[in-house]
Amino acid sequence: MKDRLRFIFGLFFVAALFCLPAFAHHGTNTEYDSEHPMTVQAVVTEFAFVNPHVQIYFDVTDAKGKVVHWGVESASPGRLVRVGWNRNIIKPGDKLTLTFEPARSGQPVGGLKKVVFPDGRVLGGSATGPSDSGGGSNN
Repeated sequence: MKDRLRFIFGLFFVAALFCLPAFAHHGTNTEYDSEHPMTVQAVVTEFAFVNPHVQIYFDVTDAKGKVVHWGVESASPGRLVRVGWNRNIIKPGDKLTLTFEPARSGQPVGGLKKVVFPDGRVLGGSATGPSDSGGGSNN
């Protein structure tokens, strides 16, 4: 009987260990400051439409003329395709207005909330919540 209990406990323990990375991966509330979103005028330097998260790298020029290189992550490509994104929608050199939640650490990274194109098109960044504008709308 003791051997059977040890086996069941061991099996449960091993299963729990495999679940930990899934819980750890989606902790963006601790990484990014949702109470102080930033909106910037950006010039895209790189767009990576790849799993597990789409990445946009861009430069922002501050009031003193200093250029800061930023990077923001979004949802997976599969989720973003459903709201109007595709791998060619953003290109290096594009001038966009980006709204994102900055890193709590102060590093120039964040979680994307919204992209506004020069022609007024708006794309949400996370494809999950009310702060997203959805795909291709003109909000």
